[in-house]
Amino acid sequence: MSQKSPVTTHILDLGSGTPAAGVNVALYRINGQNETPVAQGTTDGDGRVMSWFDTPIATGHYRLRFATGEWYQSRGLDTFFPEVCLDFQVSDPDTHYHVPLLLNQWGFSTYRGS
Repeated sequence: MSQKSPVTTHILDLGSGTPAAGVNVALYRINGQNETPVAQGTTDGDGRVMSWFDTPIATGHYRLRFATGEWYQSRGLDTFFPEVCLDFQVSDPDTHYHVPLLLNQWGFSTYRGS
C-alpha cells in the first residue's frame, strides 16, 4: 500500500536525537471500556507508521498504544514508561490525523500534527 493511512504517527527519540525505528504501535477504537483493534504496525527507519491500514476511519474515540518499554529494553536502556497511550478524537472521517510522539526515557510529549 502506498497511500498513507487516515491515521499516521512519527516517533522521535529525543535522548538520541534520532527517529525511533522498530517501535511496535497499535491503534484501537474505544467504546466505553472496550478497545477494538484497528491496526498494528512497527515504525520504519524514519520512525514513522504511514501506511498500516487502508480502511476509512469513523468518527469516535481512538487510542494509539506505543510499546516504548519493550523498545528501550531492546536497546539495554531503562525507561519510566513501559508504554505510552495517546487518546484522541476523530471528528471528521475525511481528515488526516497525524499523531507524533516526542520521546525520551523519562518523559514524552505529543501534539496534533499535519
